[in-house]
Amino acid sequence: RVHLGSDHAGLELKDHLKGWLVEQGHEPVDHGPFVYDALDDYPVFVLRAAEAVAADPGSFGVVLGGSGNGEQMAANKVTGIRAALCYNDELAQLAREHNDAQVISIGARMNTVEQARSMVETFLTTPFSGDPRHVRRI
Repeated sequence: RVHLGSDHAGLELKDHLKGWLVEQGHEPVDHGPFVYDALDDYPVFVLRAAEAVAADPGSFGVVLGGSGNGEQMAANKVTGIRAALCYNDELAQLAREHNDAQVISIGARMNTVEQARSMVETFLTTPFSGDPRHVRRI
């Protein structure tokens, strides 16, 4: 399962990724928002997604906002969650390999749809290395 949450700026990309994830064989779970509201409070939706990841071992999360900064900060407030703000494939890969992150945060205003899909694919397919130095640091 891949849990999704966003703010109004990430709504369109979230909806696109939800359909794309289905095409890729994943089971997306949408935690909102479901309609555009420029005054929405993104922590509500992001916290729902991050809490669902924490309660669903082996699942992942994708949180989206204009920049992704606030969404990453909100997700990291959930006990046991490691959320990484990524802006390219290399960061998405390292977030999984070195940090065993379960949630990727992406700025919808900072990346194209193609870049976002590529980062999510990289994130979802990259395993944690299990290297003792990384385990120790986590």
